[in-house]
Amino acid sequence: MKITVRAADAADLSALLALYRELNPDDAPLPHATAEAVWAAIRGQQGRTVLVAEADGVVAGAADCVVMPNLTRGGRAILFVENVVVAGHFQRRGVGRQLMEAAVLLGESAGCYKVQLLAADDAYVHRFYEACGFGALAQGFRRYVQ
Repeated sequence: MKITVRAADAADLSALLALYRELNPDDAPLPHATAEAVWAAIRGQQGRTVLVAEADGVVAGAADCVVMPNLTRGGRAILFVENVVVAGHFQRRGVGRQLMEAAVLLGESAGCYKVQLLAADDAYVHRFYEACGFGALAQGFRRYVQ
């Protein structure tokens, strides 16, 4: 199976929405106009790249990456990774690992001093990120707003 990772383009919206339904199956589907408007905003945001992994020409996974400028660490930025997902029938075939390698390369090319993410509280997810070279080095906190 040939896997390639690239920046998502305008034509990838439908594939991304399908992947995100797998990631968050309880979410109500976005109305088409809303999805298009949000996608346009994402694509226009400086420092933001949604990576997609294609396996044999099919979008099989995605990772949303944001370079955040930073006034510490000599002005070196931080790359945040969010919404990492691989379609169920492509899991455990190298798609996720290649997505994470591409995210790290994106951070390196942007001069970032670290790549950071929050992971679901599942042991298999933690093992995956550790196998990709990430370490659980801090306590994560979040507060959901309505």
